[in-house]
Amino acid sequence: MASKSGQPAPRTKPLKRPQQARARFTVQAIFDAYVRIWQRDGWDKVTTRAVALETGVAIGTLYDYFPSKEALHSGYVRHCIERLIQRVDDKVVAAQGLNWQQRLRQLIRILSGNESDGQSWFHPDMLLLEPLIADQKHQRRAYEELLACWQRVFDSCTDLPRQPAPATVEAMHLAVWGGRRYAMLVNLDAENMDRWAQQAELMCLGLLNTPNNPRL
Repeated sequence: MASKSGQPAPRTKPLKRPQQARARFTVQAIFDAYVRIWQRDGWDKVTTRAVALETGVAIGTLYDYFPSKEALHSGYVRHCIERLIQRVDDKVVAAQGLNWQQRLRQLIRILSGNESDGQSWFHPDMLLLEPLIADQKHQRRAYEELLACWQRVFDSCTDLPRQPAPATVEAMHLAVWGGRRYAMLVNLDAENMDRWAQQAELMCLGLLNTPNNPRL
């Protein structure tokens, strides 16, 4: 398929996923270099050659995984979502000794970005790139994986008096994840992000604490 300029459209999907420890180390180094270049010079200055040089790998090694900078971006976003889900599973679902309110607070703080692992970085322009890079089916897959993450958290809340209905779980997911994306789009500062996350916690806790809520 050709682009509007008549040039072949860039391949926007990673070619393969790293399996061996050495390959995973190399891909992580590529992601780190990608982020450094974007932070320092902006998206327009990101090229596969610049990333390979910054990483210290041959351009052919980078092309083994990412045939274009768009494919690299797609792989990076996917990597960040997977890390996010893994953090929820480790720190919320599998955590010992937490009551349901603590689990829900921890979940929202992780998903809102207010408790970051320090290794996942996002920029508002990434949202603008989505229509160019991510097919709707891939957007839907990420949505459903994050929604399933919420359900696993509630399944681990054995002290919760009544499990919320699937529609309630999805509404909370949309409120938190959609809120984070919109906050990033308008470049909300850290103080306001923290305030929003606290209010999101109160909103979700209040919904689940409402006695005899027929919609729960």
